[in-house]
Amino acid sequence: MDSSLISAIALDLGTTSIKAALLDQDGELHHISALPAPAIDSHAGYYESDAMEYANRAEEVLQQCAAHLPREVLINSTNEMKCETHGTQQPRHINLIGEGVSTAQRSNSLVQSINQRFPNKPPLGMCSQRSSFLLWDNISGQPVTPLISWQDNRGSRCCDLLHAVADDIQIMTGLRLTAYYFAPKLSVLLQDHPEWRLLLSEGKWLAGTLDTFLIWRWTHGQHFITDASMAARTLLMDIRQRQWSDQLCQLFDIPLAALPQITPTTALNIPMDNGFTLQSSVGDQSAALIACVADNSDEALINLGTGGFVIRTLAPETTALKGYLHTFVCQEENRPARFAIEGTLNSITAALAAYPVRNCHVDDLARNDIFCIAEPSGLGAPYFRTEWGIHFSESTTALTAEQTAALMLEAIIFRVARILEDFHQDAPLSRAYLSGGLSELSCLQYGIAQCAPCPILHMTQKETSLQGAALLAIQHRIKSSRYGDTIPIANRNNALLRKYQHWKNWLDTILSIGTQHN
Repeated sequence: MDSSLISAIALDLGTTSIKAALLDQDGELHHISALPAPAIDSHAGYYESDAMEYANRAEEVLQQCAAHLPREVLINSTNEMKCETHGTQQPRHINLIGEGVSTAQRSNSLVQSINQRFPNKPPLGMCSQRSSFLLWDNISGQPVTPLISWQDNRGSRCCDLLHAVADDIQIMTGLRLTAYYFAPKLSVLLQDHPEWRLLLSEGKWLAGTLDTFLIWRWTHGQHFITDASMAARTLLMDIRQRQWSDQLCQLFDIPLAALPQITPTTALNIPMDNGFTLQSSVGDQSAALIACVADNSDEALINLGTGGFVIRTLAPETTALKGYLHTFVCQEENRPARFAIEGTLNSITAALAAYPVRNCHVDDLARNDIFCIAEPSGLGAPYFRTEWGIHFSESTTALTAEQTAALMLEAIIFRVARILEDFHQDAPLSRAYLSGGLSELSCLQYGIAQCAPCPILHMTQKETSLQGAALLAIQHRIKSSRYGDTIPIANRNNALLRKYQHWKNWLDTILSIGTQHN
């Protein structure tokens, strides 16, 4: 990395991919390493993947990224990370560990190789997909369930039973009672396997979100923890008290003893077996918000990846608009807790996967009067309707693949625009930042800019979750570089705007009727 100074290393535990990167003293990311996350097996509303393989790939991504650290990493008296590069010698890469090697051997080899080269390493900041969880054996460390994704719908049965107390749950958690979260899914597992409850209560088995499992694993079981932002996405944490709620645990029939300790987001100072010191752990969308949007600002973040998230910081003592999520962002050392309002689009990458969306241009939008919903696992906030996934207002059999792709993109554009419109009407927005892998689609960029109530800036650094995780690891000693290009709308597509207005009316109508789609 030439002579740039390294401040932190970041790890992003995503649904589609696992990434790591180095942060320099200008707040810029370098040497982004990535591996695909293990494939998700989806069937009958179940979304599962191999938890151990996920852990192994996360280790490999860190290893790949660490190979790009400069030859010498020094720590000064103020704990700011510096590096010196001597001569022209290139960094020596660490060899990858083969798939056939045992987990313990893989971990030990990683530790040795990193520690030998970098006795003083930059702090690690980690962010994770929210609500995905598993159960594992406290003795062997082996998972006893797959990694159950946030997209999984098996908790619907539990939500139906608790419908009468849904408002009470939302008051305590800031979240709607839906199957996307940890508690309903775990509750159903324990209903179907009552013997598991005793194993959890006695500490023989452990339950936790993905961050909890990896931290436990990389500390030889010394730290069974989760940060407040991740705990807040379980439906079991009182967001005002920042602790597990006895009442919520009783409602979901989940033993409190099975849950990890809730910690602040930053200043963790946990030595890890993978050779790094974990200083921060946070939910992925919280990390992205921190990288892009200032506290209590008039700005919003649009983060489009596996799912879509539109987030805006909430002022203290402010409540979220009806239907939207009151999100606990983070709890940093010596700072007040930070909250946000959040709208969500579920599984949009999966919705687009079968269509040639990269061939679409903004002129391809609004070419017909067919409307679309494009969220395979059900409409997210503020609607939370699992019965509406991918749906068209009329048959698309006569359309080409490109024309159908344009309809799917319209559905995402319109959902994002409507969330921004609601936020803007509540309190005016000056701008919104667009980030995430799907933000690279020019059709999405320009379509959102056409329909949004405020200017849209496309972030130069699309890996905002990685950037936010790294900034939290160093407790904001470096200011993030919020560079973005304003997306032009010189030639406004009036047909798209008209279709957006009609789409809103259509969506409101089908949701009010509540008719099941085919």
